[in-house]
Amino acid sequence: MSDMNEVTKFMRMPAVIEATGKARQTIYDNMKAGTFPKAVRIGPRSIAWDADEIAAWQKKVRDERGKAD
Repeated sequence: MSDMNEVTKFMRMPAVIEATGKARQTIYDNMKAGTFPKAVRIGPRSIAWDADEIAAWQKKVRDERGKAD
């Protein structure tokens, strides 16, 4: 069960691009393919990503780096 006092930090698109090195369209394509965390709607015209989910995705990519050889 999630702790009610736990605060989720959200990342907007520019921060996600900088953190991942991915282009905007690639992020959307990967979300659609299910290989990248889904965005969260934070307003009528605003989306963001859970920073913990982005960090978990980065760890997964790092962990799989050696397995592809």
